[in-house]
Amino acid sequence: MPRLSAILLMVAALVLAGCGYHPLYGSTATSPGVAGNLSGISIPEASDRPGQLIRNELISSMQTGKGEEKYLLNLTTVVQDNGVIQKKQPAVTRQAILITTSYELIDRSNGKVLTKGSTFSRVPYDVIRQPFADLQAQKDATERAATEIGIDIRTRLAAFFAKQQSS
Repeated sequence: MPRLSAILLMVAALVLAGCGYHPLYGSTATSPGVAGNLSGISIPEASDRPGQLIRNELISSMQTGKGEEKYLLNLTTVVQDNGVIQKKQPAVTRQAILITTSYELIDRSNGKVLTKGSTFSRVPYDVIRQPFADLQAQKDATERAATEIGIDIRTRLAAFFAKQQSS
């Protein structure tokens, strides 16, 4: 029985090897892969704090600036702080930070827009009428929303580059 399991495992490995499956962030001897393309993206400084947080998330997760800067990623961020629940009792309300970010990936060699899109994140928080706690809750919600947007943009760019490589 153990021998049959080993044979089935070998057959499964051969089938998977033949189907063209490869890890999203993997590289080969001839291609730096998606990770190499992501590291070649430069991102301009943002003018507001949420934009800076998104940029920082992208830089650290994509390791930008480590390779030749072949691409430029332009980000446009809009932040809204909306009321979600307004109770009649004045002690607690529920707010939500909504960050919407549009992005454009541009090829530096010819100025052509390679891909673009828009993403958003909405993170609620409580306002309890304590100035320091309210400020910290808003700050934490903004940071969580920015992190979610950075992860989403990185995933979309990785999928774009993976599709380009498989074509």
